[in-house]
Amino acid sequence: QALNQVHKCTRGNAMEMATFNLKDGYVEAILRGYKGSLLKSGDYALMCQCENLDDLKMHLSTTTYGNLVSEVDVGGANTTTQLIECCTEKFVEEFEYLQCQAEGTLYHFLEMCRIPHMIDNVVLIVSGCLHNQHTPELLEKCHPLGMFDAIASLAVAANMQELYQLVLIDTPLGKYFEGSLSREDLTEMHLEIMRNMLYKCWIEDFNAFCSKVGGTTREVMGRFLSFEADRRAIAIASNSVGTELTHDDKKSLFCKFGSLYPYGQKDLAQAEDHDEILKVLSDYSPYNRLLALASADDDLMIDEILSGQELDLCKESFTQQFHYGVFWAYIKMKEQELRNL
Repeated sequence: QALNQVHKCTRGNAMEMATFNLKDGYVEAILRGYKGSLLKSGDYALMCQCENLDDLKMHLSTTTYGNLVSEVDVGGANTTTQLIECCTEKFVEEFEYLQCQAEGTLYHFLEMCRIPHMIDNVVLIVSGCLHNQHTPELLEKCHPLGMFDAIASLAVAANMQELYQLVLIDTPLGKYFEGSLSREDLTEMHLEIMRNMLYKCWIEDFNAFCSKVGGTTREVMGRFLSFEADRRAIAIASNSVGTELTHDDKKSLFCKFGSLYPYGQKDLAQAEDHDEILKVLSDYSPYNRLLALASADDDLMIDEILSGQELDLCKESFTQQFHYGVFWAYIKMKEQELRNL
């Protein structure tokens, strides 16, 4: 049986190598070119020496962001915001070009990659509706990758019942709302719970989709999504310290897979403070090694260490070929670059 399984895997990999480039080779080649234009350590070293925004703009103009940042007026009041918006616009243009060139399974994969931003945008719209904010203000704050056709209609909902119906019917997130969230969840108190529940549904759905794709995509994305499930479990446990969330509430927000599933998640749900969270993680690899340097009251360091681990996974994914994981890796690397800027 073991030999038969090896034979099936080898045959599957051979078919993957033979067929991947027929539909997706061109798009992957473009992506690997985009990856080569990411800012290098030398760029960051030079930017750290910039004494003002004019110097920063001058350096960025020599990079792939050059054409866009050259139009920013460094003397304006919102120069910093404009620079970041220009860099974000460049990222969105690259992503949309990739998606325009993709078809079939890859197109669906890239659409799944947009959903986290859609979730954040919908939560932002719901929060704005609760505070009676104007539609244009809300839409300006939305992330471009999370925009969809019906998003403007959400911001003009007359009440929570109408908003719930619009979210459930007219948005790509409808299937995640149905069966897991109710109209009563659209309140200020439940917003973060709603966000985490939507993320859980998306991660599990994305994992099922990648498993169905199979091959190297299943292998690489399995590592990414397992890490994402673990990171969200750690974040939920950390952020819920001192709140009224019960152990069962926390467990209901955890994905049903990952390195911490099921016993690590059970212990995280029962953790009452940051010391207990770190104690739980010390029993699970690779988090015992990654978090060995983090103090119990330094959440920022924990986030940075986990981000570093994610970037290591991204770099590792580019050493393999004929899979969709490189598209996810590039998105995460580009988002980290924007945060660095």
